[in-house]
Amino acid sequence: MNAEEIEILLVEDSAADAELTLHALRKNARVNRVYVARDGEEALNFLFANGTYQERIRQPLPHLVLLDLKLPKVDGLSVLRTLKQDRRTRSMPVIVLTSSTEEKDLIASYDLGVNSYIQKPVDFDQFRGTVDTLALYWLLVNQPPPRLASTGSTEKLT
Repeated sequence: MNAEEIEILLVEDSAADAELTLHALRKNARVNRVYVARDGEEALNFLFANGTYQERIRQPLPHLVLLDLKLPKVDGLSVLRTLKQDRRTRSMPVIVLTSSTEEKDLIASYDLGVNSYIQKPVDFDQFRGTVDTLALYWLLVNQPPPRLASTGSTEKLT
C-alpha cells in the first residue's frame, strides 16, 4: 500500500481488537485506507520513516491516528508524547481508543495533547457506531491543518 494513500493509522496490538476496528471501518464507505501497526515502535517507525519504513520519506502522514495505550515495545502514552513534541506530527489528530478505564491514563493523555479519548465499547454495534462517528468527524467534518510531509529527521519542540 502506498503510504500516500493512508487515511488512518491504527495502532493496536490485539489482533481481535484490530480486526474488530477494521471491520467497523470497512462498513464506513468514507474510509478506504487503513494501516495497522502492532506496537508503539512500529507506529513511530512508520510515521517517522525509520527502520523498515525508510521508503516513506517525503510521503504524507495519515489523516488520523487511532492509538491504543497498552502496547508492547513503546507504550501508547510514549507514542503520543513523541507525536505531540515533533513539529511534523503535533497537529495530526490522535485519538486514544482503549479499553483502559484508569483515570490516570485519561489525564495523562489529555496532558500530552490527545485530541480525543474514547473507551472501547464492549458491544459490537455500539463499537461500530463509535468508529463510524470518529471517521465521519475526523476525516470529513473536521478542518485539519495543512498536511506536513515526513522528512525523516526528528525535530522536537523546546
